[in-house]
Amino acid sequence: MQGPGTPTLDQLRVFLTVVEAGSFAAAGRRLNRATSVVSYTIANLEAQLGLPLFDRLATRKPQLTEAGRAVLAEARTVAHGVDALRAKVGGLLGGLEAEVGLVTSVLMPGARLIDALTAFQAEFPTVGLRLNVEALGAAQQLVVSGKAEVGISVELWNQAGAPIETVAVGEVEMLPVAAPLHPLAAVEGGPPGRAREHVQLVIADRSPLSEGQEFGVVATRTWRLSDLSTKHTLLLAGIGWGGMPAHMVEADLAAGRLVALRIPEAKRHWLPLTAIYRTDRPPGPAGRWLIRRFVEQAEREAAEKT
Repeated sequence: MQGPGTPTLDQLRVFLTVVEAGSFAAAGRRLNRATSVVSYTIANLEAQLGLPLFDRLATRKPQLTEAGRAVLAEARTVAHGVDALRAKVGGLLGGLEAEVGLVTSVLMPGARLIDALTAFQAEFPTVGLRLNVEALGAAQQLVVSGKAEVGISVELWNQAGAPIETVAVGEVEMLPVAAPLHPLAAVEGGPPGRAREHVQLVIADRSPLSEGQEFGVVATRTWRLSDLSTKHTLLLAGIGWGGMPAHMVEADLAAGRLVALRIPEAKRHWLPLTAIYRTDRPPGPAGRWLIRRFVEQAEREAAEKT
């Protein structure tokens, strides 16, 4: 048994226009074609597929048959795919990236990231995105290695042979916290050294850039974790104390699940957020737009504080 033929893109577009317009005549006016040409195109499409797509006898206006409704969904998929292909190729011809690799620090506020990526999707619907979230030197390492075009980092390390351009994009507030029943939660100031006696939860770096270096570690006993969400969970359980971004524990502090520690060894402070990229491999239009978005966010936040 011979299978169906291969319809042309023009036949599918005419079919979709008839469905949208409601009649062959209305489709002809929309396409600037004679009604007879539209009818002939649909008849050829039906012959190609071996199925009637419209019921022309039951009503004055053509109604989709059951087969026509099934074909309609596929025709829309094909037409959308072709439109997306044309848009992507048009962007590439204009110098737009096919994909942007973005790596952000685990300390980046989620609200800022969502704002940037939502706007990015609306501005560049044809550009793909690869997103990584890393701690400490791992964010910079992905940019240095070329696996990400744009990075948002906190700590920066000099690395020979990899010139890095930096753009300030705000800051993130950090504060030491613990569960309410943790021994340090009852300390109001007190003599220095108390925090060193208790397990401190810290994030471990997965890159070689900061190997052997310590950041904010004051306790003699530490638990090193690979991600911030696990650290958050252990803090809530009362297993140790540690520094957390204020935006991540705001609700916990308000609900009393965590308390901000007032200890001499670790105080509330702000860390700079920096957008980075390799100067010898600068990002294209979409990557530059992302950096501008992060800069604008920081400017709005600064204006709100004044």
